[in-house]
Amino acid sequence: MAEASSPIQIPNRALFKAVEVCELVNVQPYVLRSWEAEFPDLGITRQAGAPRVYRRADVERVVRIRNLLLVEGLTLAGARRRLEEEARPVGADAPVLDELIGQHARERLTEVKRGLRSILDLLAGQATATDFKLTPLTEGKRAQADARSRPRSSVRTLARGQAPKRRRR
Repeated sequence: MAEASSPIQIPNRALFKAVEVCELVNVQPYVLRSWEAEFPDLGITRQAGAPRVYRRADVERVVRIRNLLLVEGLTLAGARRRLEEEARPVGADAPVLDELIGQHARERLTEVKRGLRSILDLLAGQATATDFKLTPLTEGKRAQADARSRPRSSVRTLARGQAPKRRRR
C-alpha cells in the first residue's frame, strides 16, 4: 500500500490517452473503464468511435479516485459520494459577499433591475414617455461611460462569414 499513497507526477499537458492515464495511475485499463462507468463525466471523446481522451483535470480526478479506493478503503459508491461532497459549493457568508461585490451592491442591482423592467415595458408598448426620467452623468460617471464605449485596439472586427486567423506556435 505504500505505492498507493506515493505522489503521482502528472506531465504538464492538456490531453492524455487512456493508456497514458493507466500508466500514470498504475491501474489496468479495465479498472479505468469501470471507473468511467461509475463516473460518467470522466474523460472526453473526440469523435464517435475515437479513443477516449482525458483532460488534466480528469487525470487528477482519477488519481483522487484511486486514493479514495486504495488508501482510504472506500467503495466506488463511497468515493462518488465523497467527490460529490467535495464539489458542492460552500455557502457564502453575507459579510464576505458584501466585501467582494462592494457596498450598496444590492441597491445598484435593484436599480438596474428597475431600469431593465422599464425598457421591457417600453418595448412591449405598455410604458409612456412620462414613466422615464433621464439624469445627467457626473464627471466621474461620464469618464467611466466613455472608457466603456471606446473600442479596444487589440480587438479586431471580422466581416460576416470570415473566420479568425489561427496563430502558429
